[in-house]
Amino acid sequence: MTVTDAARHFADLLNRTYYRGESTVLLRSGEPVAMVVPVGGSVVTGRDWLPSWRSMPHLKVEDADDFAATIESARENLIPPTTPWD
Repeated sequence: MTVTDAARHFADLLNRTYYRGESTVLLRSGEPVAMVVPVGGSVVTGRDWLPSWRSMPHLKVEDADDFAATIESARENLIPPTTPWD
């Protein structure tokens, strides 16, 4: 969402953050400059998360290739949002 839209719709932005738990990246000239996130919940750093990641089961190479192809196909068929809230 642009910084201008965030300023114009600040109350709505805060309500979505608080009630829906949504996080929003704010853009200025197309570049991310800030993020509005819900307060609370646990914060996990990459260092804390890495041991969990390493202990998780991983996809076989052929399954990973199929998954990557599925993601690429979804991206090609994705319809861009019509509003900053979509």
